[in-house]
This record gives sequence, structure tokens and C-alpha cells, in this order.
Amino acid sequence: MANLLVLNGPNLNLLGIREPGHYGQTALLAIDQKLIDMAEQSGHQLACFQSNSEQEIIEKIHQSFEQIDYIIINPAAFTHTSIAIRDALSGVNIPFVEVHLSNIHAREEFRKQSYFSDIAQGVISGLGAEGYELALQYIINKLKFKLK
Repeated sequence: MANLLVLNGPNLNLLGIREPGHYGQTALLAIDQKLIDMAEQSGHQLACFQSNSEQEIIEKIHQSFEQIDYIIINPAAFTHTSIAIRDALSGVNIPFVEVHLSNIHAREEFRKQSYFSDIAQGVISGLGAEGYELALQYIINKLKFKLK
């Protein structure tokens, strides 16, 4: 059994009501529950955490050291601004998948820069809430081979 963590950055608590054309109509709690169920069905434990605070996300990453096996992170606006979160992820050396609901490369120019993509195991962008599920399925598959 692996311990997995989903981290969500600022404003993702507004999913379902905030700009549904970009971010879809599914609430974050529904996404979280689907991921928890998927992980449990595969014999893994998954926790979810959302914060609008860079400091709280960094603290959660630090607390994950030697506790969490994989992270799925949607840094949201911090994608384009947070060297501090990047450094925290590098510091704990936990493999992670970067997820974005919208296609950040098809949006405003400033959204095309990610401080995380080059250190992520993979990036899923533009597939809506399904991107989280695909990231989790990737991790579950990786764990199958790692645990054998």
C-alpha cells in the first residue's frame, strides 16, 4: 500500500462556479472523492489538500517527507510564480505529476511558464477533472511494477 497526496493550489476551492469554461463544472470535493475511491480500490491511501496559501502548501509538502510515496499537484496560479513550492518539492524528493484543468499552453502568455514541469514525472494539461484521474492511474500503474 502506498500513501498518495493530492495538492491543490489557490482558487481551486471555487471549482464548479469559477470560470466553468476554463475549469469545468465539477466541484473539487467531487474530484477528491473520486480519487480517494480510485486509490482505495487499488489498495492505496490518498489524502487531498487545498490551500490558497503558498506557505500552507509548502508546509504540507515538508510534512510529506518520508510519509508520502507520490504527489499529484495542481499548483494553479502558483504554477507561474512559486519557486518556493518548486524548491519544497525538490527538497523532499517525492515523485509528482503536475495537473492542470485547462490547457495552460492555449491561454494567456504568462500561463505558459511552469516552475514545475521540468522536475515532474509528467504533466497533464487541458483534460479537465479527468486529468487528475489519469495522473492517479499512471501512479497506480507505476506502483504495481515498483511493489512487485
